[in-house]
Amino acid sequence: MGNPLRIFAVQKRLLAQIGFFIAQNPFLQNFFGGRIYSGRLKGFCAPGLNCYSCPAAAFSCPIGSLQNFFRGAKQSLSWFVAGFLISVGALFGRFVCGFACPMGFIQDLLYKIPVPKIRVRLRYLSYLKYVTLVLFVLILPLAVRDFLTLLGDPWFCKYICPSGTVFGALPLVAANDYLRGMLGALFVQKTAITLALVIAALFVSRFFCRVLCPLGAIYALFNRISFVRINFRENACSGCGECNRHCELKLEPVKEANHPDCVRCGKCVRSCGEKALTYGTLINACFMDRTEER
Repeated sequence: MGNPLRIFAVQKRLLAQIGFFIAQNPFLQNFFGGRIYSGRLKGFCAPGLNCYSCPAAAFSCPIGSLQNFFRGAKQSLSWFVAGFLISVGALFGRFVCGFACPMGFIQDLLYKIPVPKIRVRLRYLSYLKYVTLVLFVLILPLAVRDFLTLLGDPWFCKYICPSGTVFGALPLVAANDYLRGMLGALFVQKTAITLALVIAALFVSRFFCRVLCPLGAIYALFNRISFVRINFRENACSGCGECNRHCELKLEPVKEANHPDCVRCGKCVRSCGEKALTYGTLINACFMDRTEER
């Protein structure tokens, strides 16, 4: 049997993910009617990659909101969207990815399916998420415009986003005969991309988060400086390497406790018997640094 405290900690994170999923998608009854909630809450953004078109979604997707500005559908960039992303990133970094993102939650569930696992660093592939952010969220919506409407396409949402397919397109198509009659090559393309990412998530932990997610790329920029973080106390570390063995992303937590790819799932923290790795804040980290210097 496993350590009861570790099992309890794992269950707490699972409950947190379920809670955040329901908080961002409270209108579950809409899945059966094929309707999209369009009330006042849609004027606010969810912290995770949660599609606007998901029937149950209460909030807008921050990536979708950014694209609407860059493609010309909004005349000014909402200070709320920019401020929201900066604030959430500065406070939590990729803690959001590990606990509050519906797409991350789905990938964690897929990874629990008992098939052979491939634990790999993805060192260079991880840079693709920044390319996705710059190219598909910013440049292409801004630069490629329709001749008549002068609007660009929401490239990431329209051509790539698996969250839009899983939580938006598939439930809506399943519930609407009219939409099923309109399906074409674009739906097939996005479904194929989503299926490939789903299969990858079975074998490689959070493949989409690490390789293609533009929201993860934004939060990753703040991971090293965010207020909530994972702190490391060098004087408490025995060098046992348990944290390395438990990290599904193949990071070295004692050296990379706040690496841009770390989603702060807490497996390294739970595996550390000496409590050298702990959840904490930037203030705690500064205090520990001063203490160790003395």
